[in-house]
Amino acid sequence: MFIVLLTYTHGLDPILEHLEAHRTFLDKYYETGNFICSGAQNPRTGGVILCRATNKAQVEEIIKEDPFNITGAASYKIIDFEASKLCVRVRAFRLK
Repeated sequence: MFIVLLTYTHGLDPILEHLEAHRTFLDKYYETGNFICSGAQNPRTGGVILCRATNKAQVEEIIKEDPFNITGAASYKIIDFEASKLCVRVRAFRLK
């Protein structure tokens, strides 16, 4: 699994301008099963996406489509981790 940390690079105005397109992007990858959860950080300086992918390169390819990335409104940090413990309700999200 991967944690994708977004940091807004130019404040909130560019984010709000592209928010609808960003949500469409998120919907696409929720439908494919790649995204498990997402949301804004508090305070609202960025966002977080929990992503299922086979490797970091796949996550990087997905991020290329994000309108926040395309417009330079956010920068991204990808953290690769292996979940060693999961609650019963989320075990189905684990990649083999």
